[in-house]
Amino acid sequence: MSTITELSELSGEYVLDTGRTRLGFIGKHSVGPQVRGRFEEFEGSAHLDGDDPAKSGIRLTIRARSLQTGNKMRDDPLRKKFLDAADHPDITFTSTEVEQVDGVRFRVTGDLTLRGTTRPLTLDVESTGGERDAQGGLRVGFRGSATLNRKDWGASANPVDTLVVSSKVTLEFEVAAVRTSS
Repeated sequence: MSTITELSELSGEYVLDTGRTRLGFIGKHSVGPQVRGRFEEFEGSAHLDGDDPAKSGIRLTIRARSLQTGNKMRDDPLRKKFLDAADHPDITFTSTEVEQVDGVRFRVTGDLTLRGTTRPLTLDVESTGGERDAQGGLRVGFRGSATLNRKDWGASANPVDTLVVSSKVTLEFEVAAVRTSS
């Protein structure tokens, strides 16, 4: 495997490697430790332009029902009350702007649709590099986060509910993608 260090070498069309990608979240619970979770089902694609990152773009679709925190008694109400997964099965993000901050960091702004509400969200993204695999295919990696107020998307529960989670939720991700064409 050879490592790629030049951004221009990464230009092309990509699909998420779902087996090597983690999409998660952290929310503060009113009592006890933070609530950590992840989404198990998702798909996405990206166009990377290493010569002009502003021309890059990403698309992501997450299945709301795939939310997992490791606690069924918490997961079912989160899917139902916070995400309304029955009526809004998909959470989507489509980038509208990519800004290069420095050699490996980017600010990606896009439209996040959650519970049928679309609002802008900016992700802080860092490239973790690229490499050619044994078959000559190109893989790239990114990690990052964003903090959102879930109430801005209507994701709230009854105030007397026992699932009192802070309105501020941090999204975190580690992404691997495989180039499908140059």
